[in-house]
Amino acid sequence: MPTRANAKKDSVMKNIKIGFVSLGCSKNQLDTEVMLSLLSDEGYEITSEESEADVIIINTCAFINDAKQEAIDNILDIAWFKKHRHLKKIIVTGCLAERYRDQIFDQMPEVDALVGVGSIKKICEAVSRSLKGEKYSSFEDKNTCELGGSRMLTTPSYAAYLKIAEGCDNRCTYCAIPLIRGKFRSRPMEDLVEEAKLLDRDGCKELSLIAQDTSRYGLDLYGKYMLPELIRRICAETEIPWIRLLYCYPDKITDELVSEIANNNRVVKYIDLPIQHINDDILKRMNRHGDRATIEDAIKRLRDKVPGITLRTTVITGFPGETGEQYEELCDFIKQTKFDRLGAFAYSREEDTPAYDFDNQIDDQVKQDRCDGIMALQSEISEELNRKKLHKTVKVLCEGFDGASGSYVGRSEADAPDVDGKIFFDIDKGQHLHKEGDFVNVRITDCYDYDLVGISKKG
Repeated sequence: MPTRANAKKDSVMKNIKIGFVSLGCSKNQLDTEVMLSLLSDEGYEITSEESEADVIIINTCAFINDAKQEAIDNILDIAWFKKHRHLKKIIVTGCLAERYRDQIFDQMPEVDALVGVGSIKKICEAVSRSLKGEKYSSFEDKNTCELGGSRMLTTPSYAAYLKIAEGCDNRCTYCAIPLIRGKFRSRPMEDLVEEAKLLDRDGCKELSLIAQDTSRYGLDLYGKYMLPELIRRICAETEIPWIRLLYCYPDKITDELVSEIANNNRVVKYIDLPIQHINDDILKRMNRHGDRATIEDAIKRLRDKVPGITLRTTVITGFPGETGEQYEELCDFIKQTKFDRLGAFAYSREEDTPAYDFDNQIDDQVKQDRCDGIMALQSEISEELNRKKLHKTVKVLCEGFDGASGSYVGRSEADAPDVDGKIFFDIDKGQHLHKEGDFVNVRITDCYDYDLVGISKKG
């Protein structure tokens, strides 16, 4: 039974409503889920209505300039509620807080507390102390902080992420992630399997394994790449039907991993394989581990051993010194390879990274034009590949009814959550209504550049 002091504390906390804004990637989203769980366990009420919140926590990204600007814009937008509604405190967490800890309080006085990436377990203290009128900040060592923890899912229960490691040791010259997130650290396999079991019990149908470099998993803890073994352990101890692999690097695509994807029927035939460029000189200047031959070998082994595998990649345009010829080499490679999914990004010049000081920085408009050119090319490739799916039947994970299109919507194993296209489908005669999380057989009847249209079938 609580003491009077604790009872009073619980009463105060239950009267405090916490709002959350989570920005950036799925890896950041999992940090948000951990903080939500901690606050809920402490007795705070979580609200999705910003106008009702007493405290709003903004979990930020700061990977590239656009992400930083989005974070700043969100902070300033939330500050309006502090001035015109009953919002009491604004807390900034995540990558922007970590990277600009010495500047945010001075430049954005609306912010009441800062919590770095190594201090997310301090979120309850940040709320409590800021409500007492303190300017609070916590930046514990991001290289030694405890990883994982209980989560309050922000994704539907049928599709969840599992962050298997934190940080990065690749040291690409354009990337601020090691500066922000620290060195690569794998989570113990036992912890990950237990978390997967909990997600399975909650109805998870699709589990996406994520990290800055998923394919590196285990090297720091076990002395070798252990992603295939982790997959086998999860499959042995859960019944989750779809296991998806995101952020695997070409130089770490071992034969064992390829074999696991090929022969394990619960691993979806899909892999995210960021290449960033294909010209050897650019790859060397980027400090990418592997050259064009490494990339081509990884793609060939995957396509030879896993027929029909869906390949997703990302590329960067306008890296310092990129010539027109090197850009055309990248375009030609994309035309030849025909990636199923591709995202392109204009190079973002990030302070405190080696590439920031490289000679031959490229004009912003040229970088963006090159990026737009690649995305236009990929749109054509995607539509061409989608046309080949016409009249075929695919297994779809239903995500519910989409009011805007007036049809059901879902994804096949060729479509990762949040980043890939959708399949919109109607019910065939005699079919029952579908629920979120149902697997549905859908015959494809039409296609667009990134999305598909179909009709659900019996059986």
